[in-house]
Amino acid sequence: MNGEFYRIDKFAVPEAAREEFLMNVLKTHEVLQAQEGFISHQVLEQVSGPGEFNFVTIAQWESAEVIERVKAAVQAAHRARNFDPQALFQRLGIRADIANYKPIAA
Repeated sequence: MNGEFYRIDKFAVPEAAREEFLMNVLKTHEVLQAQEGFISHQVLEQVSGPGEFNFVTIAQWESAEVIERVKAAVQAAHRARNFDPQALFQRLGIRADIANYKPIAA
């Protein structure tokens, strides 16, 4: 476990918003990869019903402290390209559940 933490974001995305959503996820991934303490990142997709997709992004980090530091870098990158995730979600009807997780001994 080594103090590793995960940022797991879950999104319900209407089919019409899929391409724009994915484009922004990939741009954010580029920023994440460049950060110290980054371990890995996955994007998973599921068709959840007619006209809707579920996406899960899982970013693994060295520690909870790294996740907090990276938030500022991601926000700065969003500002630099005039990107407001909350406005995008509202405009496209995307629902999000975003949280940090730590592994437990099973």
